[in-house]
Order: sequence, then structure tokens, then C-alpha cells
Amino acid sequence: MVRIRLTRLGKRHMPFYRIVVVDSRRRRDGAYIESLGYYNPLRNPAEIKVNVERAVEWILKGAQPSDTARDILSKAGVMKRVHEIKYGKRETTDETGA
Repeated sequence: MVRIRLTRLGKRHMPFYRIVVVDSRRRRDGAYIESLGYYNPLRNPAEIKVNVERAVEWILKGAQPSDTARDILSKAGVMKRVHEIKYGKRETTDETGA
């Protein structure tokens, strides 16, 4: 199964994470298929940079984000975009025609 998860970088006590697409059987910091962005929890507020288009494409192909990756992707607006694509935007129309 293909997963979207975090891989740890940075020195001891200074974590920095890369958001990657990886085969679920690989180890945490092992080889990955594609890097989608990064997450820096040490900044205030936490710094998140994600390639939204690629992340949406991978999720639509069936990649399952880990719990932490899902939270980060939600903050970046990826999960909302996936929901809109899968279930369509519901546009509210005014009945009066205005």
C-alpha cells in the first residue's frame, strides 16, 4: 500500500520533517517515491509547505495519509480539495433568480 507520511530530518532536539509518498513496507527514513513538501514544527506558528496539486493527485490515486500527515495536509487545504473533487462542490443557488 502507498502511504503519505513524514520522514524525520534535522539534528537531535531540532526535528524537521519531509512529507513523502512511500511504500508502507519501507522504514521511516528509507527511500521514498516522491517528496510533497515539508513541515517545520519549531517555527511559531509551525511552517508547512506542500505541493497541493501533487498531494491531491496521490490521494485520488489511493495513497493513504498517516494520521499526522492527514492533519498537516488538512491545514494546507489538501483534504478539502480532495473532498470537493470526489463529491463535487455544492453551489447554493438563489431561488429568486437574483
